[in-house]
Amino acid sequence: MSLNTLNDVFFTAVERNLDRAMLHRQEGTWLPISSSEFRSNVAGTVRGLQEWGIHQGDRIAILSENRPEWSIADFAILLLGAVTVPAYATLTPEQTAFTLRDSAATVVFVSTEHQLRKVQAILSQTQVQRIVVMDRLEIPSELAANCVLMNRFMTQGQLTLDPKTEASARSIQPDDLATIIYTSGTTGISKGAMLTHGNMASHINFSLLGFDVHPGLTSVSFLPLSHVTARHVDLAFLYHGVTLAYCPFIEHLPETLLEVRPTLCVSVPRVYEKIYAKTEMTARGFPKRSIYNWALAVGRVHKPEILAGETPTSASWKLANKLVFSKIRAGMGGNVETFISGGAPLGRELAEWYATAGIRIHEGYGLTETSPVIAVNTPINHRIGTVGKILPNLEVRIADDGEILVRGPSVFKGYWDRPEETQNAFQDGWFKTGDIGHIDRDGYLSVTDRKKELIKTSGGKFIAPQPIENSLKLNPFIGTAAIIGDKRKFAFVIISPNFVLLETWAHENKIAFSSRAELVADPKVQELYEGIAAEVNKNLARFEKLKRVLLVPDEFTADNGALTPTMKLRRRVIEERYRRQIDDLYAQAEAISPP
Repeated sequence: MSLNTLNDVFFTAVERNLDRAMLHRQEGTWLPISSSEFRSNVAGTVRGLQEWGIHQGDRIAILSENRPEWSIADFAILLLGAVTVPAYATLTPEQTAFTLRDSAATVVFVSTEHQLRKVQAILSQTQVQRIVVMDRLEIPSELAANCVLMNRFMTQGQLTLDPKTEASARSIQPDDLATIIYTSGTTGISKGAMLTHGNMASHINFSLLGFDVHPGLTSVSFLPLSHVTARHVDLAFLYHGVTLAYCPFIEHLPETLLEVRPTLCVSVPRVYEKIYAKTEMTARGFPKRSIYNWALAVGRVHKPEILAGETPTSASWKLANKLVFSKIRAGMGGNVETFISGGAPLGRELAEWYATAGIRIHEGYGLTETSPVIAVNTPINHRIGTVGKILPNLEVRIADDGEILVRGPSVFKGYWDRPEETQNAFQDGWFKTGDIGHIDRDGYLSVTDRKKELIKTSGGKFIAPQPIENSLKLNPFIGTAAIIGDKRKFAFVIISPNFVLLETWAHENKIAFSSRAELVADPKVQELYEGIAAEVNKNLARFEKLKRVLLVPDEFTADNGALTPTMKLRRRVIEERYRRQIDDLYAQAEAISPP
């Protein structure tokens, strides 16, 4: 069956009549939600919204971590022809107010009392009239105005949509607006990308071609559903009958993977980087390091087989797998058959390490504005170092300056209430992705960097920072790295260390410190990180080389604004935060350089 709208996803999913359509953790136990229970909960929520007079085109926000109620609210909104406006649960009150106000949302679903208090505090700045609370809690009297528990919605009335409502839901057209997704804003103010039912449905028809996805498989939903990648993946999996296990907080992911033991893993590079770093840490010391290095040497010999989707059969591989590689997979539950990465560049070196360890990661690429997938590696067509072949429903060409241009049914309608920015996003009918890339003669797409992220030195040389940052992050002592140097004489790197490993190393090397600021200022620590940068410099052109290292005593996180909610670097935020240190660093370099 070919999908036309996201409502088709709902009807297909509930008609499967699965006993375990979803899983959620309650008081330490994973409980199933059947297809019929899911249908009933959505139907009840639809009726609740109808009682409030919600109709086609109304904007309704969801401010919540990943949980079954997120998808229930989403489908209830879509079935009514209304428009879902996702908001990251990690947004500040001011950012939340902007999203609600800009979209003119009149109803908002919130997950917890914390989120309820956030919305109530900024309510006067928005057009929100009613709030639906997902948690089953006793709403404090001072917060009770205009509030209702979602459970009251879900448990009311009959188990299915009434015939008139179902007929209306099935009559929704592909061109009807389904959602406004606000970009996470690496380069400026968030904009609401308008995606239609047809935009997103067209991709669900094509994005998993080549993958063996069917009922009985399980995936953990942990990437924020406010992001287009996670939303698309969950909708596609529900359509194909994959059981979704919801993990609200990423810090609970390690235990969730061990408990759920998923068969599909879709993640952003940040998670794969953390698994790599943890493996490197675990393999420290004799004899672990020797065994680990030997296993990787064996893996390198068999890497072509892994990348071809084959399982090596040699005795040395079997031993390396038993001693090392199986333990890496065990940390991810031990059952994963398919690994997919998206949301940001994975980096060839990291992909090579995973392939050496017997894990083929299928890297893909897309943007919010393209619903999102543009290209993806599959078990059938896979080339490491690329983001795969372009989906068959899209056209892609490379502009004269290297920018990737896209057109097709998944390209968005434009930015909400921003006609000028919408016009600027297109060139002769092609959407300008803002990414630089190229297509090889076999049709595989490679993405080298963001166009706006390219660093132009004062000497006129262009540096693509992401590949260098990915190389740096392969060292487990590095948490996050940000290359700086636009309009300057040379590039340097700001490094936020992996403090867990660095502090252990400091104790082993008898380095005394009472704070992280003292730790990163220690000459031995400085020498350690300058050595890491020097190793990366060996593979860089002269104009790309990192001439200085600035160690900072801070972790870069989404909470402090250094990363987006999807773990992408906010380079401009970081540069502004350390402006004084950056200016001092360049001034010192200028003072000691020859006249």
